[in-house]
Amino acid sequence: MNTVQMKVKRQDQPDGEPYWEEFVVPYRPNMNVIAALMEIQKNPVNAAGRQVRAVVWESNCLEEVCGACSMVINGRVRQACSALVDKLEQPICLEPMATFPVEKDLAVNRKRMFDALQSIKGWIAIDGTHALGPGPRVSQEQQQELYAYATCMTCGCCLEACPNVNDRSPYLGPQAMAQIRYFNAHPTGAMMKEQRLDAAISDGGIANCGQSQNCVQVCPKGIPLTTALAEVNRDANRHAWKRWFFS
Repeated sequence: MNTVQMKVKRQDQPDGEPYWEEFVVPYRPNMNVIAALMEIQKNPVNAAGRQVRAVVWESNCLEEVCGACSMVINGRVRQACSALVDKLEQPICLEPMATFPVEKDLAVNRKRMFDALQSIKGWIAIDGTHALGPGPRVSQEQQQELYAYATCMTCGCCLEACPNVNDRSPYLGPQAMAQIRYFNAHPTGAMMKEQRLDAAISDGGIANCGQSQNCVQVCPKGIPLTTALAEVNRDANRHAWKRWFFS
C-alpha cells in the first residue's frame, strides 16, 4: 500500500451545507488518522488534483487522553489518534460528530458537555483560603472503583452514540450521570450529593436514559457507564421519594 484514500465530510462554516471531498495521501507504516490529516494539511490537494482549503480538526495529546480528536470514522465514533490506518477499510470516511454543532469540517462545539458538568456540580467544593490538612481516607478498593470514572476525558463519544442525546431532548447524557456517581462516591464530594441528585431528577436527568447501552460500547476508556446509570437511577429514585415525603 503506497497511498491512503480518505473521504472527508466538510463544512465551511457553522451554518454551511456539508459536502464530501476525497483525498489521497502517502502511506507510512503505523500511521494513524491524525497523521493522515496532517499530510492533507501539508499539501491540501484533493483527489481530483485541485488545491483546496486544509481540513480542520481538533487534536492535542495524540495519546487518547485529552478527548479532543473524537470523530466518526467509517461509521463509528472514536478517537482519531488511536485509529490506525492499517486497521481501517479504505476509503477511510471521516465525519464530525452529529450530536454537537459543527464549527468547521471535523471540529465541533462540545459546550453542552461542559454545561452538563456545571449542572451536576462536577467538582469537589473546598475552601482554599487555608490549609485543610489531609483529606479523608479512602480504601484501596474504593480508589480502584472510582479510578475508572476519573479517566473520563469529556470526549463526547458516549453522547454521540446515545439515541436520547439530541437537540430535541434535554438529557445531559451518560457522561454527566457517570460523573454524578463519581463525585457522590467521594467522601468530600458527598457533601454536595443532594444537589447532584437534584440534577439527576431534573428535566435533563436520568429519566431520559433509554437504556440502549450504546454508550458503554463506544467509550474509549471502558468506563462502566451502564453500572453508573443504574446506580444513579437507584439513588435518584430514593432522593425523589425523600423529597416527596418531606416536602
